Amino acid sequence: MEQRTLGRTGRKVGVIGLGAWQLGGDWGEVGEDAALETLAAAVDAGVTFIDTADVYGDGRSERLIGTFLRQRPDAGLTVATKMGRRVPQVPEAYTRDNFRAWNDRSRENLGVDTLDLVQLHCPPTRVYATDAVFDTLDEMVAERRIAAYGVSVETCAEALTAIARPNVASVQIVLNMLRLKPLDEVLPAARAAGVGIIARVPLASGLLSGKYDEHTTFPENDHRTYNRHGEAFDVGETFSGVDFDTGLAAVRRLVPLTPEGASTAQFALRWIIDQPGVSVVIPGARNPAQARGNAAAADLALLSDGALDNVRQTYDALVRPQVHDRW
Repeated sequence: MEQRTLGRTGRKVGVIGLGAWQLGGDWGEVGEDAALETLAAAVDAGVTFIDTADVYGDGRSERLIGTFLRQRPDAGLTVATKMGRRVPQVPEAYTRDNFRAWNDRSRENLGVDTLDLVQLHCPPTRVYATDAVFDTLDEMVAERRIAAYGVSVETCAEALTAIARPNVASVQIVLNMLRLKPLDEVLPAARAAGVGIIARVPLASGLLSGKYDEHTTFPENDHRTYNRHGEAFDVGETFSGVDFDTGLAAVRRLVPLTPEGASTAQFALRWIIDQPGVSVVIPGARNPAQARGNAAAADLALLSDGALDNVRQTYDALVRPQVHDRW
């Protein structure tokens, strides 16, 4: 698999990673054996970057990854986790004491002394401009609690504020064929600053797999059921904030662009890694077949200019009015 440098971490990672939210919860139940088999399939297919968070299954995702790390100590993985969503989302909660407590918990869950990459988990906007927050993160790097830190953001404006911070190693942002705004300013700014870009929600919560229709339903404990309107967290994390019916209409225009022999999901992932400035994309997987299929997107040829133009035209015609000015 093609390797790229993950921003200021200096680490090389495969362009297709694994998002481990599904292994914790909020996507329906995934058993422990299935989760470990999914991790193994991803790594065997060339994945070297895994993204998780301390709130995914209240630490379950981290603990499963920790188990896998003990099983495969020579896998050469970079594991990124996130912190900050364990408390009410007010800037005053982002304190030195909380950071250290969350860090201790994640290190215990993962079974490591030093976390490879810790990201602030979509904190309140004011946090990005708070010097004390980043002073504490610098202190934690100096103490070898963490090797590097980054941020996971909701908006492009937050991303640009974070990129201007001298020690932010990476920015994680929603980027897919239904969310193009980061291409305008965020990716160019990150490239200029040497900051890595981790592309999340790459399949728009599965919409871009091309497998859903008007009759598709999801389990009650799946965020695609309970967060359709942002009831639990930012609605931009569910179907990228696009109305389900509008998303279906857009995907039906995109499906015919899929390269021969590829799945629509692989086409969507290839589109992301073709964007200049992207370090790694982190599709989730609930089983080994999905993990292997996602990794295979790295083997596809570069997309044609015609395909790229059609993606932009579809976005402009159907999706832009709903999402472009919101995030």
